[in-house]
Amino acid sequence: MIGAYDTLEKPLGYDAILEESKEIGFGMSSDMTVGALLRVLIASKPKGNFLEMGTGSGLALAWMVDGMNSEATITSVDNNPELTAIAQRYFGVDSRVNIRCEDAEEWLANYEGEQFDLVFADTWVGKYTHLDTLLRQLKQGGFYVVDDMRKQPNWPEGHEEKVKNLLEVLDSQQHMEVVQLDWATGVVIAVKK
Repeated sequence: MIGAYDTLEKPLGYDAILEESKEIGFGMSSDMTVGALLRVLIASKPKGNFLEMGTGSGLALAWMVDGMNSEATITSVDNNPELTAIAQRYFGVDSRVNIRCEDAEEWLANYEGEQFDLVFADTWVGKYTHLDTLLRQLKQGGFYVVDDMRKQPNWPEGHEEKVKNLLEVLDSQQHMEVVQLDWATGVVIAVKK
C-alpha cells in the first residue's frame, strides 16, 4: 500500500544517511512516500537530466538516484556544507551525480547547461523565489515537483501565505499542467506543455 513506510523498498544508503542526519540534528528530511514518488517519476525518464534544489543531507537524492538508469544524470544544489558533505559521502563516487555546495540563486542564474527532465524544488529558490527562472530550465514534458504544501507544525509565521501564493502562481501558468495532491506532506506535480 502506498504510504505504508514498512512496505517501501528503501534505496541503498538511505538508513545510514537518515542516521547521520539525526546525529547532527537535521530534521527537515523529505517524506519517504514523496521519495518513492520521485523515484517513479525519474524512472519514467530514461537518460534524463534531473535537478534537485535543496540537497539537504541527501535523503530525497537517494530516492532519485535509485530511479535513474545508467545514462541519467542529476545535479543537486544546497548551500549548507555540513549537509552536502553527508550527501557527498554517499553519492560522490557516482559519476551520474553532481552535488553543488553553493548558493542556489547564483547557481540558477549562471546555469547554461541542458534543460531538465524533472526538477524537485525543495528549497526557497525555485519554489518561493526565482520560479520563472527555474521553469525556463524545464524541458517540454518535464516534471516540476514540490512537497510540503500541506500545513506543517514547524512552519514559521506567514509561511502559509507563501504556499498559497505559489499554488496560485502555478495554477496561472498557461504552459504548465498542474495537479495538487492532498497526500503525504502535500505534493504538487506540474508538467511543462
